[in-house]
Amino acid sequence: LTVDSQCRVTTRSPWFLADNATPFPLARIDEALRWERSYDFLQPSRFVDTLPQTWRLALDVLGDRQDTWQAALALMQFVHTHLKYETASTHVHTHMKDVLTQRRGVCQDFAHVLLGLCRAVKIPACYVSGYLATESASATHAWMEVLIPGVGWRALDPTHNCQPGETYVKIAVGRDYADVAPISGHYVGNTERSLEVSVQIRAVE
Repeated sequence: LTVDSQCRVTTRSPWFLADNATPFPLARIDEALRWERSYDFLQPSRFVDTLPQTWRLALDVLGDRQDTWQAALALMQFVHTHLKYETASTHVHTHMKDVLTQRRGVCQDFAHVLLGLCRAVKIPACYVSGYLATESASATHAWMEVLIPGVGWRALDPTHNCQPGETYVKIAVGRDYADVAPISGHYVGNTERSLEVSVQIRAVE
Protein backbone atom coordinates (compact mmCIF):
# COMPACT_ATOMS: atom_id res chain seq x y z
CA LEU A 1 0.00 0.00 0.00
CA THR A 2 1.42 3.35 -1.02
CA VAL A 3 -0.18 6.67 -0.13
CA ASP A 4 1.09 9.66 -2.08
CA SER A 5 -0.21 13.09 -1.14
CA GLN A 6 0.80 16.45 -2.57
CA CYS A 7 -0.45 19.77 -1.26
CA ARG A 8 0.24 23.40 -2.03
CA VAL A 9 -0.40 25.61 0.96
CA THR A 10 0.03 29.24 1.88
CA THR A 11 1.39 30.16 5.30
CA ARG A 12 1.49 33.59 6.85
CA SER A 13 3.61 35.03 9.57
CA PRO A 14 1.32 35.20 12.62
CA TRP A 15 1.27 38.00 15.12
CA PHE A 16 3.00 36.86 18.26
CA LEU A 17 1.67 37.49 21.73
CA ALA A 18 4.48 39.03 23.76
CA ASP A 19 6.12 36.71 26.27
CA ASN A 20 5.45 39.26 29.03
CA ALA A 21 1.81 39.85 28.06
CA THR A 22 -0.88 39.32 30.71
CA PRO A 23 -4.14 39.32 28.73
CA PHE A 24 -6.46 37.30 30.97
CA PRO A 25 -6.44 36.39 34.70
CA LEU A 26 -6.03 32.69 35.39
CA ALA A 27 -8.51 33.04 38.26
CA ARG A 28 -11.25 33.68 35.68
CA ILE A 29 -10.35 30.85 33.31
CA ASP A 30 -13.42 28.90 34.45
CA GLU A 31 -15.38 31.26 32.20
CA ALA A 32 -14.04 29.22 29.28
CA LEU A 33 -16.23 26.33 30.42
CA ARG A 34 -19.23 28.28 29.13
CA TRP A 35 -17.90 28.35 25.59
CA GLU A 36 -19.11 25.49 23.44
CA ARG A 37 -16.01 25.65 21.23
CA SER A 38 -13.71 25.00 24.19
CA TYR A 39 -15.57 22.11 25.87
CA ASP A 40 -13.91 19.22 24.01
CA PHE A 41 -10.49 20.73 24.59
CA LEU A 42 -10.89 20.78 28.36
CA GLN A 43 -11.71 17.07 28.68
CA PRO A 44 -9.46 14.01 29.03
CA SER A 45 -8.90 12.23 25.72
CA ARG A 46 -7.38 8.97 24.51
CA PHE A 47 -3.75 9.94 25.15
CA VAL A 48 -4.24 12.83 27.58
CA ASP A 49 -5.47 12.84 31.18
CA THR A 50 -6.33 15.48 33.75
CA LEU A 51 -5.97 13.28 36.83
CA PRO A 52 -5.17 14.75 40.27
CA GLN A 53 -1.44 14.05 39.87
CA THR A 54 -1.41 15.95 36.58
CA TRP A 55 -3.25 18.86 38.23
CA ARG A 56 -0.81 18.83 41.16
CA LEU A 57 2.20 18.89 38.85
CA ALA A 58 0.72 21.79 36.89
CA LEU A 59 0.11 23.78 40.07
CA ASP A 60 3.69 23.15 41.23
CA VAL A 61 4.99 24.46 37.91
CA LEU A 62 2.77 27.55 37.94
CA GLY A 63 3.67 28.73 41.42
CA ASP A 64 2.17 32.19 41.94
CA ARG A 65 1.55 33.00 38.28
CA GLN A 66 -1.82 34.70 37.90
CA ASP A 67 -2.22 35.13 34.13
CA THR A 68 -3.46 32.48 31.69
CA TRP A 69 -0.86 33.24 29.00
CA GLN A 70 1.98 33.30 31.50
CA ALA A 71 0.73 29.97 32.87
CA ALA A 72 0.76 28.41 29.40
CA LEU A 73 4.29 29.66 28.72
CA ALA A 74 5.51 28.30 32.06
CA LEU A 75 4.01 24.88 31.36
CA MET A 76 5.60 24.84 27.90
CA GLN A 77 8.98 25.73 29.41
CA PHE A 78 8.59 22.89 31.93
CA VAL A 79 7.85 20.32 29.23
CA HIS A 80 10.73 21.51 27.06
CA THR A 81 13.18 21.48 29.97
CA HIS A 82 12.19 18.29 31.77
CA LEU A 83 11.49 15.98 28.84
CA LYS A 84 14.30 14.65 26.68
CA TYR A 85 13.70 14.40 22.94
CA GLU A 86 14.63 10.87 21.93
CA THR A 87 13.50 9.18 18.73
CA ALA A 88 12.10 5.64 19.01
CA SER A 89 11.63 6.04 22.78
CA THR A 90 7.84 5.93 22.37
CA HIS A 91 5.26 4.91 19.77
CA VAL A 92 2.08 6.50 18.43
CA HIS A 93 -0.05 4.90 21.16
CA THR A 94 2.05 6.07 24.13
CA HIS A 95 -0.04 7.83 26.79
CA MET A 96 1.12 11.08 28.36
CA LYS A 97 1.35 9.49 31.82
CA ASP A 98 3.98 7.07 30.49
CA VAL A 99 5.89 9.95 28.94
CA LEU A 100 5.91 11.78 32.27
CA THR A 101 7.20 8.64 33.96
CA GLN A 102 10.11 8.06 31.60
CA ARG A 103 10.65 11.78 30.87
CA ARG A 104 11.47 11.24 27.20
CA GLY A 105 9.63 11.14 23.91
CA VAL A 106 9.11 12.87 20.56
CA CYS A 107 7.11 15.89 19.45
CA GLN A 108 3.78 14.05 19.74
CA ASP A 109 4.56 13.20 23.37
CA PHE A 110 5.70 16.72 24.23
CA ALA A 111 2.41 18.05 22.86
CA HIS A 112 0.35 15.47 24.77
CA VAL A 113 2.01 16.30 28.09
CA LEU A 114 1.49 20.03 27.59
CA LEU A 115 -2.14 19.39 26.66
CA GLY A 116 -2.71 17.49 29.90
CA LEU A 117 -1.04 20.12 32.08
CA CYS A 118 -3.01 22.96 30.48
CA ARG A 119 -6.35 21.17 30.64
CA ALA A 120 -5.72 20.22 34.27
CA VAL A 121 -5.76 23.92 35.19
CA LYS A 122 -8.77 24.63 32.92
CA ILE A 123 -6.89 26.17 29.99
CA PRO A 124 -8.51 24.89 26.75
CA ALA A 125 -5.86 23.17 24.65
CA CYS A 126 -5.90 21.36 21.30
CA TYR A 127 -3.43 19.13 19.45
CA VAL A 128 -2.05 20.28 16.10
CA SER A 129 -0.50 18.05 13.45
CA GLY A 130 1.40 19.39 10.48
CA TYR A 131 4.82 19.93 9.02
CA LEU A 132 7.80 22.07 9.84
CA ALA A 133 9.11 23.62 6.64
CA THR A 134 12.82 23.15 7.17
CA GLU A 135 15.49 21.48 5.08
CA SER A 136 15.65 18.59 7.55
CA ALA A 137 11.90 17.88 7.62
CA SER A 138 11.38 14.12 7.28
CA ALA A 139 8.03 13.47 8.96
CA THR A 140 5.04 15.20 10.48
CA HIS A 141 5.47 17.55 13.41
CA ALA A 142 3.18 18.08 16.39
CA TRP A 143 2.51 21.12 18.52
CA MET A 144 -0.53 22.55 20.31
CA GLU A 145 -2.71 25.61 20.80
CA VAL A 146 -4.23 27.21 23.89
CA LEU A 147 -7.36 29.35 23.96
CA ILE A 148 -6.75 32.67 25.70
CA PRO A 149 -10.03 34.52 26.39
CA GLY A 150 -10.09 37.84 24.60
CA VAL A 151 -7.15 36.83 22.39
CA GLY A 152 -8.06 33.56 20.69
CA TRP A 153 -6.11 30.41 19.95
CA ARG A 154 -2.34 30.82 20.31
CA ALA A 155 0.09 28.16 19.12
CA LEU A 156 2.90 26.77 21.29
CA ASP A 157 5.59 24.26 20.34
CA PRO A 158 6.98 22.56 23.47
CA THR A 159 9.55 20.62 21.43
CA HIS A 160 11.27 23.85 20.38
CA ASN A 161 9.95 26.03 23.23
CA CYS A 162 8.56 28.69 20.93
CA GLN A 163 5.51 30.23 19.31
CA PRO A 164 5.18 28.67 15.83
CA GLY A 165 5.70 30.99 12.87
CA GLU A 166 5.26 30.86 9.12
CA THR A 167 7.50 27.78 8.75
CA TYR A 168 4.80 25.70 10.48
CA VAL A 169 2.26 24.12 8.13
CA LYS A 170 -0.91 23.24 10.06
CA ILE A 171 -2.78 20.26 8.62
CA ALA A 172 -5.22 19.10 11.31
CA VAL A 173 -6.47 19.94 14.81
CA GLY A 174 -8.01 17.62 17.39
CA ARG A 175 -8.15 16.61 21.03
CA ASP A 176 -4.97 14.55 20.66
CA TYR A 177 -3.14 12.42 18.08
CA ALA A 178 -6.03 9.95 17.85
CA ASP A 179 -8.15 12.63 16.19
CA VAL A 180 -5.62 13.66 13.55
CA ALA A 181 -3.70 10.53 12.51
CA PRO A 182 -2.95 10.95 8.78
CA ILE A 183 -4.00 7.36 8.05
CA SER A 184 -6.07 5.02 10.21
CA GLY A 185 -7.64 1.63 9.68
CA HIS A 186 -6.91 -2.09 9.94
CA TYR A 187 -4.21 -4.13 8.27
CA VAL A 188 -4.72 -7.79 7.33
CA GLY A 189 -1.76 -9.69 5.97
CA ASN A 190 1.66 -11.07 6.85
CA THR A 191 2.93 -10.54 10.37
CA GLU A 192 6.13 -9.08 8.99
CA ARG A 193 5.52 -5.53 7.87
CA SER A 194 7.28 -2.21 7.72
CA LEU A 195 6.41 1.45 7.41
CA GLU A 196 8.33 4.10 5.53
CA VAL A 197 7.54 7.80 5.59
CA SER A 198 9.05 10.40 3.32
CA VAL A 199 8.33 14.12 3.49
CA GLN A 200 9.55 16.75 1.06
CA ILE A 201 8.80 20.42 1.61
CA ARG A 202 9.92 23.19 -0.70
CA ALA A 203 9.06 26.83 -1.15
CA VAL A 204 7.29 27.83 -4.35
CA GLU A 205 7.24 31.27 -5.89
